[in-house]
Amino acid sequence: MLNFYDEIRAGRNYNKFRIGDLLFAEYTCPLREKRADIWSHTDYLVHVISGKKVWHTTEGSFTATAGETLFFRKGAAVLEQFFDAEFCLLLFFIPDDVVRNVVKEFAAEVQGPSAEAGSVGCAMRVQDDPALSVFFQSMAAYFAKSETPSAPLLSLKLKELILSILTSRRNRELASYFRSLAVNAAPKLGEIMEENYRYNLSLPEYAALCHRSLSSFKRDFRKRFGEPPGTWLLRKRLEHAAVLLRSGTMSVSQAAFESGFEDSSHFSRAFKRHFGSSPSDSRPSQR
Repeated sequence: MLNFYDEIRAGRNYNKFRIGDLLFAEYTCPLREKRADIWSHTDYLVHVISGKKVWHTTEGSFTATAGETLFFRKGAAVLEQFFDAEFCLLLFFIPDDVVRNVVKEFAAEVQGPSAEAGSVGCAMRVQDDPALSVFFQSMAAYFAKSETPSAPLLSLKLKELILSILTSRRNRELASYFRSLAVNAAPKLGEIMEENYRYNLSLPEYAALCHRSLSSFKRDFRKRFGEPPGTWLLRKRLEHAAVLLRSGTMSVSQAAFESGFEDSSHFSRAFKRHFGSSPSDSRPSQR
């Protein structure tokens, strides 16, 4: 899968501003594939200027058209692209540590409940309000100019974005999630894995998604789930594939792909070892 953050940070086809780990971009979709499998170890927010895109996640599909804004938690998704109209969006990666610092700095002004485990989805629609409208207009103006804003100014702009959400009466769910980051030193491993096990990511990529080194990821994973991550991932993917096959709506290769397997032959062998029967035997027409 394509690391969305790394692709934009290193790519030459994007109009972008970088300060250390901070990254803002004007994204005009240079990729010509209908489908793009992406993941990001950093939360991000998109504001569509023109065109249309659909993000397919484990919790459903999220469509964004001109004037709409979506927020995505760190994780993976399938990006569906359309080429019948010019597409442009503003993209803002929002690191956890920056959110923590803003919440702590303005603690008295942004008080409120924090999101509980499992209460916040992997994506959410951001409601427009005056502060956010002004922010997006100002950033569009910066991208339209050839001169890059100074690093201190861009740092303030990201702080403005975070504060606009924290103080918005129309985005209480997202504000609650931001406040939760101030009390959690690292992303909750269990939530991250349950939301992303169906995607074909490597163990180092899962570790990065959970903001841990590979060794600490494996240690924390075993403590949380009671087994190694490789064993857990294989079992979860096979169980998910079995559900898809029993529904009768997918072929064996489709169920394998949708469950995180790239090789259908490897999937079939693993499925038979785990369940004692071939994947085709699980389809209604084969019973």
